[in-house]
Amino acid sequence: MPTINFNEYFANQLKDPEFHQQFIEEKAILDSALAISEARHQAGLSQRQLSDRAGVPQSTIARVEREKNTSLATISKIASALGKSMKITFE
Repeated sequence: MPTINFNEYFANQLKDPEFHQQFIEEKAILDSALAISEARHQAGLSQRQLSDRAGVPQSTIARVEREKNTSLATISKIASALGKSMKITFE
C-alpha cells in the first residue's frame, strides 16, 4: 500500500468543495481567535481585564480564544477594548 504524506492528503481533501468551504470557515475562526489572543497579550491584559473593558463576560473572551464561533458584534467590542479596529475582507 503506498504511503501518502499529510500535505498530499490535505491537498486532495481541499479538492472537495464541501471540505474546502468548511476549511475556509474554520480557518477564519482560528485566525480571529489568534489575532484577539495576540493583541490581548501585547496589551498586557488578562482575560478578565479585557472582558471588563469590552463589557462582556470573561467566559466570552475565553470562548473566543478557544476558537469558538462568536458574533461580529462581540468581536467588535473586543477589538474596541483593545484599541483596535475590526477589518473584514473577502478574498
